[in-house]
Amino acid sequence: MLRILTAICLTLVASIARAEIDIKEVTSDGGINAWVVEEPSIPFVAMEIRFRGGANLDLPGERGATNLMMGLLEEGSGEMSAQEFQTAREALAASYRFRAFDDTLSISAQFLTENKDDALALLRQALVEPTFAQTALDRVRAQVLSGIASDEKDPDTIARAAFDAAAFGDHPYGTAIDGTVESVNALTREDMMTAHRNALVRERLYVSVVGDVTVDQVGPMLDALLGDLPEEGAPLPPDVGFGLGGGVTVVDYDTPQSVALFGHSGMKRDDEDFFAAFIINHVLGAGGFESRLMTEVRQKRGLTYGIGTALVPKFHAEMVIGQVASSNETIAEAIAVTRDEWRRMAEEGMSAEELASAKTYLTGEYPLRFDGNSEIARIMVGMQMIDLPPSYVVDRNDFIEAVTLDDINRVAAELLQPDDLHFVVVGKPQGLESTN
Repeated sequence: MLRILTAICLTLVASIARAEIDIKEVTSDGGINAWVVEEPSIPFVAMEIRFRGGANLDLPGERGATNLMMGLLEEGSGEMSAQEFQTAREALAASYRFRAFDDTLSISAQFLTENKDDALALLRQALVEPTFAQTALDRVRAQVLSGIASDEKDPDTIARAAFDAAAFGDHPYGTAIDGTVESVNALTREDMMTAHRNALVRERLYVSVVGDVTVDQVGPMLDALLGDLPEEGAPLPPDVGFGLGGGVTVVDYDTPQSVALFGHSGMKRDDEDFFAAFIINHVLGAGGFESRLMTEVRQKRGLTYGIGTALVPKFHAEMVIGQVASSNETIAEAIAVTRDEWRRMAEEGMSAEELASAKTYLTGEYPLRFDGNSEIARIMVGMQMIDLPPSYVVDRNDFIEAVTLDDINRVAAELLQPDDLHFVVVGKPQGLESTN
């Protein structure tokens, strides 16, 4: 059955990518909203569920509780043990994935149309009736602790932890969602029940459904699946400013190659200049081998295998960040070149040719994202969470094309602040010392 499901998914990549995305909005009798794309040609359905709040809802002293709770949702529910749940899921050829992030909880489900009712009933059981059995809790806790131990030896993760802690302090963004050895070891079954009750709530629920299903069917599906969840949960955390000024922080670590994570404050996703910032980021560091940073740091000087940047508009903070790795002997030069390119874009902007090339790439690759039921469902639920209308899938490339060179150069000067860049460097870098 799993081979059949895989074959159906591959077929959908070809069929849906060529189809026009017709998004329909649905509200169930119970008041649950969802976006739906009907695609009856293949007997397969993908559903994406998001809850806003995520691991940021962890209570004080219980960091890692929400992440651990999400790992337990398929480890026993209702009258089923973890093994019985997995056996039932496999018999249905259904796929469920439960994940925790800073700002969201994510549930992905895929199932055959013929098994729709049973697959949704089993998913409902996991979401509404988790048992959080002590044996399962101890087993998944051990997996999380193993991951934490591995992260403590990984330079990339060490850099991220130091960067986040310095930038966001005691805000939830300042610590990893996995928690610490101490906090995870202290978590109890009661903590799991509290984390579940605080996070999986209808007031912060977003849903998308794509595949062999009709709009009329979706409402009753949603009420049966999610209608028994509590309406309200714990309050969301406050917004937080980016708390790092320009400079360098060196974290001593015995490795032949240093890793640098860098960034400064960014831009909200709903800012009217976001598309200009999006293009700027692409040309500066997100455009792969065509980006300025890759050209200057790797191709011209051979200082790294790769360097990249990203706009990160979280729900409660905004950043522009990047990462580069280089030998201990050359990381200082890589950082200097990065800062110089940051300054050059801020002061000189980009050329008309760079803008035209970026627009061609960004508008050309966008339709390729809609390459199957599951991907379309993920895109739609993401759009809902940031208040984009269904028409965005049609209008998005027009927004890119509307950005002018004057827009680019004005926004580059406002957004990119080379003197505010802070570099957290993990390794034994030569020629670099912490500035604060």
